[in-house]
Amino acid sequence: MGGAAIAAGRLMDALRNNGIQAKMLVRDKQTDRVTVIGLKKSLWKIWQFIWERIVIWKANHFKKHNLFEVDIANTGTNVISLPELSQADVIHLHWINQGMLSLKDIRRIIESGKPIVWTMHDMWPFTGICHYAGDCDKYTTHCENCPVLYKGNKKDLSYHTFQQKKKMLEGSQIHFVSCSQWLGNLAKRSKLIGNHSITSIPNAINTNLFKPRDKQAARHKLGLPMDKQLLLFGSMKTTDKRKGIDYLVNACEILAKNHPDFCKQLGVVILGKESNLYESLFPFPIYSMNYVNSEKELADIYNAVDLYVTPSLQDNLPNTIMEAMACGIPCVGFNVGGIPEMIDHLHNGYVADYKSAEDFANGIHWALSEGEYASLSQEAHRKVLTSYSESAVAKRYIEVYNKIMGNKD
Repeated sequence: MGGAAIAAGRLMDALRNNGIQAKMLVRDKQTDRVTVIGLKKSLWKIWQFIWERIVIWKANHFKKHNLFEVDIANTGTNVISLPELSQADVIHLHWINQGMLSLKDIRRIIESGKPIVWTMHDMWPFTGICHYAGDCDKYTTHCENCPVLYKGNKKDLSYHTFQQKKKMLEGSQIHFVSCSQWLGNLAKRSKLIGNHSITSIPNAINTNLFKPRDKQAARHKLGLPMDKQLLLFGSMKTTDKRKGIDYLVNACEILAKNHPDFCKQLGVVILGKESNLYESLFPFPIYSMNYVNSEKELADIYNAVDLYVTPSLQDNLPNTIMEAMACGIPCVGFNVGGIPEMIDHLHNGYVADYKSAEDFANGIHWALSEGEYASLSQEAHRKVLTSYSESAVAKRYIEVYNKIMGNKD
């Protein structure tokens, strides 16, 4: 579950649909698909996950502060003897944290001599312990005094994990892939992997599933009002501060104040766990939906709304923007991470000034009342077809595989 897992699964499908035999190894299998292999479940694996959290908790002065914002990969599973790995021509790593692979396990894969590709879904592969460094750039020299920890110091957990990662990567020839140019540029500045090969390739999406459909039919199916202009905010967990829902609340308050007539037609669909907690905070009707795993249901939800809003404060290349645009839904997001690579300002959506609720409100108003909505919708759909389709993304990964295997054709 989660964005990285969804992106990795979609890439596997894209590769298989373009002539590559691919299987996906996961910590917790959540599907009955034969191409997905789950690690054997045991009480020991549960204890490994807990042990990693205990180590972090202790280093955090026994505070829960950002307890799940960091990982140290001190526990995992030795997968090198699995038949899927011994048979593979290329080992492709994705998000391997929280008990999937330890740094020692990754080193074993490196020492196997097999070509390795590692797609980075956040900054963790080249920081000490954090997934998103915010304003901190210590990963460009050496992590220490980590601002994510409750009380960092010169030889804190980030320092020691950085040292361990450095040792793990010695002599390796891993080819790193960033899902966005933004992440790729940060990686090239990093002390850990800046001298490795780094390529930017976006995530893939099934454009036969995520595509424009009849809006009224989608609303009828979901029980949503036919006479409203609907905004959609989606997050696996809506209370995640990184997803920025508080900025959306503020933007809606500004809209209600500056454009009262416009707001009479507005409604907000909130998709995600704990979405009901925000129902009373918005100045106009809220339609709460719990997090859904079904991509068919997701496609219906996107097609039922008019605008996707993503006030995320840190993000790589959000699947949600890609999904919305594939369905012909324009997007409004902050100028951060890989978001401005996806949303072309005033062309298929609106890129608002970072952390400006006022400009975010301007973007919502512009997209639904000033911009040429039909054109925005068409351009959003076209962007996905040309940049994020399965065939386009699979072709670029196949080029990487051929390169690291020494194939010329």
